[in-house]
Amino acid sequence: MSYAIIGFGKIGQALAHAFARKNLDVTVASRRPPEALAPQARAIGPTVVAKSLREALEADTIILAVPFGEHREVAKALPSWKGKTIIDAMNALLPPEELDGLPSSAFVAKAFTDAKLVKGFNHLIAATLAADPIVEGGHRVVFLSGDDEDAIAPVMALAKQLGFAPVKLGKLNEGGALVHARGRVWGQLIFQDLFKKEQ
Repeated sequence: MSYAIIGFGKIGQALAHAFARKNLDVTVASRRPPEALAPQARAIGPTVVAKSLREALEADTIILAVPFGEHREVAKALPSWKGKTIIDAMNALLPPEELDGLPSSAFVAKAFTDAKLVKGFNHLIAATLAADPIVEGGHRVVFLSGDDEDAIAPVMALAKQLGFAPVKLGKLNEGGALVHARGRVWGQLIFQDLFKKEQ
């Protein structure tokens, strides 16, 4: 399984730290050319490699960490997203009517035709996401939701590999609503820094 993070701001870099901590290979890309990202990528760790957007999109699993409005530009980069899993780590601060009344991730899914989409890694602030998720004998919780059951399992496996405790919330418009930002309203689980003790 290959991974890419699209967007190399605070959240993208925080996720890159999570991959580097576990020596997992990940490609990073943004609107900026790879040579502009390379020094920061190298500083995070040797498994974090900056590439062009086109090259990064060759990955099987793509984490979207761009500002919400930019996801459409990313979506245009490939004619088909079949066989790809998109992890939506973005938060939409738009009023619901601009999202056609949909949860933000369902709105995003429309742009990535034929991709499997999972909402995840969006409810923690960047500094918390970048920190070691293993604390006092427990693992920091990340919430995952999606309408494609088959897509959630590998994302849960990735979250565990990164040291997090994944908690499945169900479909995007059900439990997923708890981690969606809509307009000026934050889902009840956003910014909740929870831990799960080892069983």
